[in-house]
Amino acid sequence: MRRKTLMETLKEGLLPEALCKAAAEEGLDPERVAEEVVAGRAVFPLGLTRVVRRPCVIGGGTRVKVNANIGTSADYPDPNDEIRKLEAAVEAGADAVMDLSTGGDLRKVRTAIANRSPLPLGTVPIYEAAIRAQREKGSIVAMEEEEIFEVIEDHCASGVDFITVHCGVTMSVLEVLRANPRVAGIVSRGGAFMAGWMLHHERENPLYENFDRLLDVARRYEVTLSLGDGLRPGCVEDASDPAQLAELVVLGGLVRRCREAGVQCMVEGPGHVPLHQVEANVRIAKEVTGGAPFYVLGPLVTDVAAGHDHVAAAVGGAIAALAGADFLCYVTPREHLGLPTPEDVREGVIITRIAAHAADLARGVPGARRWDLEMSRARKALDWEAQLSLALDRKKAESLFRERQVEGETACTMCGDFCAMRFIARYLGSEETGTC
Repeated sequence: MRRKTLMETLKEGLLPEALCKAAAEEGLDPERVAEEVVAGRAVFPLGLTRVVRRPCVIGGGTRVKVNANIGTSADYPDPNDEIRKLEAAVEAGADAVMDLSTGGDLRKVRTAIANRSPLPLGTVPIYEAAIRAQREKGSIVAMEEEEIFEVIEDHCASGVDFITVHCGVTMSVLEVLRANPRVAGIVSRGGAFMAGWMLHHERENPLYENFDRLLDVARRYEVTLSLGDGLRPGCVEDASDPAQLAELVVLGGLVRRCREAGVQCMVEGPGHVPLHQVEANVRIAKEVTGGAPFYVLGPLVTDVAAGHDHVAAAVGGAIAALAGADFLCYVTPREHLGLPTPEDVREGVIITRIAAHAADLARGVPGARRWDLEMSRARKALDWEAQLSLALDRKKAESLFRERQVEGETACTMCGDFCAMRFIARYLGSEETGTC
C-alpha cells in the first residue's frame, strides 16, 4: 500500500507529532499551523530519508526563520571545514542550513552534512549536475537533461529536505532580459548555469518543460521545492527590473501547480534591493504567488558594504520580514570577498537572527515581546546574569561584559556611579525601578 504524503495526512485532519512539537515550541495551535501548510502559505520541510531533530515550520504566521549557507569551493574542498561551519550555524541558532558545495567530492560532503545536521537541509542540485559535466565532459553546458533529473533524485534520496530549482528561467524570461540589459547581469550560479545551457542548446528550461516530473520526484521523497530566483538582482541598480518580475510571474504559475499536486513549495526572492523598494518587492511576490512562503537573500540594501555585507543584508532582511517575508537567508561578512569561515558563519547567523526577531517583535509573533520585556526588566534590576542569559548572543555579550567589568562593581563601566537607573531609584523608589 502506498504511504500517504504529509499533505494527504494533514488534509485528513491527522497531525504528525513533529509538526505538533514545532508548533508548540512557538506557542502556536498545531491545527492552525497545519491549515496554513495545506493552504500553501506555510511549509514544513521534512524529507522521508533522514531524521531531523529540530524541524521547523516556515511561513503561515510563525516566527521568521533563518537559513545558513555552507559548502565547499574548488579552493577549499575539505568536508571537515563544512562540518565546523555546520556546528557554528547550529550553535548560533540557525533554523536550517543549505549545502552549496562546488568543490571536492560533492556527494561525500553532502552526506557528511546530512548525517550531522539536526536542522532541515537544503541543496541546489543543478550545481552538482553542472560541475559533474564540467569535470567529465569539459563544459557545464554538456550536462544532459536526464543527468539533471538523476542528480535531483539522488539529492532527494540522500536526506535532503528542500531543494532549490531554477524553473522560472524560461526562454521568454531571457528575452525580457535581452531587451532590458542589466549592470550585473545574472548573478545566481544556478540561474546562470541554467540560462547558459538553454542559450547554448537553444532549448527551453528542462525543469520548466518537465515540471510534472519534478513534482513527482518531490512528492515521492516529501521534499519541499524552493523555486529559485535565477534572475534575482545582483546590485541595487538592477532591482525590480522587468526580468526579475517576469520570472516572478512564471514562479507564481508554478506555485499553483505545486499546490494542485500536493507538493510543498516556497519562493525565493532578491537579492540586492534599495531600502525604498524592499516592502514593495515582498508584497508583490506575496500577491503573485498566492501567499507562498517567501525566502529572501538579505536583501542587501547597498552595494558598498564589502566586509559588512551581513549588516546591509540584516537591514533589508528586517524590512522584508516586517513586510511579510518568512525565511531570511543569512549573508556573512565575507560575502563577495571569499568563502566564509566558521566564525563568519556564526556572525552571519546572529545578525540575521536579530533582523528576524526585530520583525517578529513588530509583527506581534507570540513570545517575541515577552523576550524583550524580560530583558528590559533584567536591565532595570541591574541583574547582569539574567541579562546575559537573555541575550540573543550570550557568548559575545558575556565576553564584552567580562572584558570591561570592574571587580566588585554592579554596574557596567559605561556609567559607573552615574547609572541613570540607580540614580533615579532614590527618588522613585525600588517598587518602580527594581532593586538596585
